[in-house]
Amino acid sequence: MEEKQIIRPHTCFVQNRASANISGVREVVSFDENQVIMDTDMGLLTLKGKELHVNRLTVEKGEIDVEGRIDSLEYSSNDAYRKSGQSILKRLFQ
Repeated sequence: MEEKQIIRPHTCFVQNRASANISGVREVVSFDENQVIMDTDMGLLTLKGKELHVNRLTVEKGEIDVEGRIDSLEYSSNDAYRKSGQSILKRLFQ
């Protein structure tokens, strides 16, 4: 049986390249002081910069606040990431 995904509104607000408020985040995949990678309803979102800090993460609401010097935001497909969480048999027979 296929699991139904809830799609939340996705917004990304960057102010003065110093802070970002992002909604529609399903999960933070990884983060360090140079990049934050998030799984969103619109794909994987990679935020790159310097001295990045996650100030607030609300998993229930799917919101994250990041501060630091923001150099770029990049979206990519999250299909491979989502499939990596599936069992090997399910991936083989799709």
